[in-house]
Amino acid sequence: MSAKITVHRPGMLTTVQDFPGRTGYWHVGVPPSGPMDDLSFRLGNTALGNDEGAAGIECAMSGPALQFDEDTVVCVTGAPAPVTVDGVLQAQWRPVRVPAGTVLDVGAVAGPGLRIYVLVQGGLDVDDFLGSASTFTLGKFGGHQGRTLRQGDVLAVGEHTGARTAAVPAEHVPALCRRWEIAVTEGPHGAPEFFTRADIDTLYQTDYEVHFNSDRTGVRLIGPKPDWARTDGGEAGLHPSNIHDNAYSVGALDFTGDTPILLGPDGPSLGGFVCPVTVVAAERWKLGQLAPGDAVRFVPIRADRAASTRALGPARRAAHSTVFSTTGDRDDGVIARRDGETAVTYRRSGDDNVLVEYGDMTLDLALRARAHALHQRLEVEKPAGLLDLTPGIRSLQVRVDPDVLPIPKLMGLLGEAEDALPAANELVVPSRSVRMPLSWDDPSTREAIQRYMHGVRSDAPWCPWNIEFIRRMNGLGSVDDVFDTVFGAEYMVLGLGDVYLGAPVATPLDPRHRLVTTKYNPARTWTPENAVGIGGAYLCIYGMEGPGGYQFVGRTTQVWNHRHPEKSGPFEDGTPWLLRFFDRISWYPVEPDELMDLRSEVAAGRGGGIDITEGTFSLAEHQQFLTANADSIGDFRAEQAVAFAAERQRWSAAGEFATVG
Repeated sequence: MSAKITVHRPGMLTTVQDFPGRTGYWHVGVPPSGPMDDLSFRLGNTALGNDEGAAGIECAMSGPALQFDEDTVVCVTGAPAPVTVDGVLQAQWRPVRVPAGTVLDVGAVAGPGLRIYVLVQGGLDVDDFLGSASTFTLGKFGGHQGRTLRQGDVLAVGEHTGARTAAVPAEHVPALCRRWEIAVTEGPHGAPEFFTRADIDTLYQTDYEVHFNSDRTGVRLIGPKPDWARTDGGEAGLHPSNIHDNAYSVGALDFTGDTPILLGPDGPSLGGFVCPVTVVAAERWKLGQLAPGDAVRFVPIRADRAASTRALGPARRAAHSTVFSTTGDRDDGVIARRDGETAVTYRRSGDDNVLVEYGDMTLDLALRARAHALHQRLEVEKPAGLLDLTPGIRSLQVRVDPDVLPIPKLMGLLGEAEDALPAANELVVPSRSVRMPLSWDDPSTREAIQRYMHGVRSDAPWCPWNIEFIRRMNGLGSVDDVFDTVFGAEYMVLGLGDVYLGAPVATPLDPRHRLVTTKYNPARTWTPENAVGIGGAYLCIYGMEGPGGYQFVGRTTQVWNHRHPEKSGPFEDGTPWLLRFFDRISWYPVEPDELMDLRSEVAAGRGGGIDITEGTFSLAEHQQFLTANADSIGDFRAEQAVAFAAERQRWSAAGEFATVG
């Protein structure tokens, strides 16, 4: 029988996490989760003689009260907070024995810092989900029942080896402060392509303030509005922050419109916003300790000078509140460019990611085919140190362990792979036809718009009705034309995980069905699960409740199976995600109450009105279709461009944009 822990008081936002979290699923929108301050978490485990990644407890602002039914050794790390055992004050950062029947009580954070970690000798014994014990509360999986801890919960303690315990050396304890310096690398999206030089100078010279509306998905910052180097995002959206969706790195500074957000370990894997700098991996622990009102200063460093995440002692440089650096890489985040029939740009995304981009910033399935060919080749080669491959619309992000596969070596491998890739027009891939129900202008999406107007912004151009905004931006005669276009289209899935959990980013195969919109600025704080929206030229099905920015058209059935790993209904292969790359989605209309019945069917393991037919997709045949219909496609795009320009002029007159440099 293992020792048991009973939760008397859960504390705030208290979850079970392990390190490094849930890796290998970034390509389908499953974030790693894990401790937001990995350093404090791992130091606590090593103090107890545990494996550094053993499951433990994370909480924010206020800690838990826990009763142990057997003598147990614990270590409390992270932000300073009062720690007592049956009322007797104890020290943080050192092993503490908690006798059977007594209560470990961790109080409120005294500051600086935000998050507390409670590690237990032997770790916590909880079921894995997709290879990790970490809790992802938005996805409702991992940890203890996929949620924050509650009063009365009982946790099991794992077996321990009796390894020697020792206090964390003082020189290993990370320095917490109210004004933070954080080391970043340039890129992936810098000046002069996306931001002006003045924007980047301002970025490095500004003390940003941490907004109270921050969490594990991202730390929202308050700071100056960029001037921007572009007037808009073209097919990707009306705002200059919009780009064709690509993979994000944890620690990327993501500009969702004009709002900067540092993406956390529960953040999205894919999205359509620019990121001028990325926090290096060894400094991402700081994101977990940023408290509302704290000041943040970004300091550029050279990628090859970043500390190793494997270091837990002085080599991590965490005991210093100052980042010692004279310069960054001074390359605007562009590691290399390669000319050829299809140009390639290699962008830095932190010290552990390279974003491989193909061609110009246009929506072209041939570019997605090229990224797919590279993806397949790297999956076959599987070089040591390769951690994740995440495709976007015209890109592939390659994540590595730089201690095993340094970026210069990776660049050599990428160059060799590029030389060996076949022509894109040779691509023929499995491509299923997936027919799904859509509740048009569903009441849940109307509610989300109302919440946005009441809680975020009431004067947005897309309010109070997103579908009317889509009509206006595309120069259509009526909202019925929007309906006909959406239901007449066949949407090809180009990426998964756009907003978590297998959420597709898809575009109509026929360009005459490509309705172009912009994304919310700022983004919504709430989106109903399986809402369907359009952003730029792309459609997305939201995999779960959460934030979002696409313009709503309706709601559909589930694209993520919470019954995993059981095979049920339309879900195949024991995987929880419904859709695959290059699936073709089409819609049929249902009423809102009918949709609720179909959603109940899917939840019960039945079909839910989803019809799937196997097939293939040939890029050469698609290009023949485009050639045969070039004239009418050109006419459609010309009319759309006029409406897009008119909307942009209205935005400019209303002060929606900063002055573009």
